[in-house]
Amino acid sequence: MTVLPDTLTMTRRGFAHWARRPGALVAELAFPVLMLVMFVYFLGGGMAVEGGGGYEEFVVPGVLALTMAFGLEGTVVALTRDIQRGLLDRFRSLPIVSASFLVARSVLDMVSSTVSLLVMLAAGLLVGWRWHDGAASALAAVGLLLLLRFAMLWTGIWLGLVAGRPEMVQTVQILVWPVVFLSSAFTSPATMPGWLGAVAEWNPMSATATAVRDLFGNPTWSSDSWAADHALLLAAAWPLAILAAFVPLALRRWAALSER
Repeated sequence: MTVLPDTLTMTRRGFAHWARRPGALVAELAFPVLMLVMFVYFLGGGMAVEGGGGYEEFVVPGVLALTMAFGLEGTVVALTRDIQRGLLDRFRSLPIVSASFLVARSVLDMVSSTVSLLVMLAAGLLVGWRWHDGAASALAAVGLLLLLRFAMLWTGIWLGLVAGRPEMVQTVQILVWPVVFLSSAFTSPATMPGWLGAVAEWNPMSATATAVRDLFGNPTWSSDSWAADHALLLAAAWPLAILAAFVPLALRRWAALSER
């Protein structure tokens, strides 16, 4: 038994479920677009960007990072529902690598996240955002955004396995909101109280948003803090550290559930 063939089988199963529920995918794609429109057109007129430039140039990278943090509940709720429906019992009777189910879930989520990111980039262009530093830098920015999503995904998988029930997962999802908004996604940490701004500067979301702004050539906030000066390093280091912590935790939790 090998992980790859079993993962491909589980991934095809996920695509078949998507085909039967296209409305959920459309709603998942529409939410971040609506949020972008709200921030650009409802709030953008009252927001000043440090060093000049339109607010859309500042906020689009932040919303892209936000998009990578939101929407996890769909994947994690589907995971917990499969467990409740007795999927683990069926796995015990089949000659498959049980971890392939989690790997397939992560593949499916990354496919949908890539599509969502492309939709958001197109929406950003429509509201006036542009990147200015060439294709290579833009691809690097996209890579950092997807790396953040991958890290957030495995954190969500572990939380889902611990929570065990779909209703608990939806409650846990609320915890994502403080992490997202306590960041530089929408405004400079310099506008926050001192201690709160320091927390925001070290937020993984801030690191990714700042690094992506730099790579896209968009305006960003200035600071003499170490976190601001090394945003690109932190944008890679934070997700890798999160993955190093939560992938083993998720796999161990899944193995424990499979042995019950």
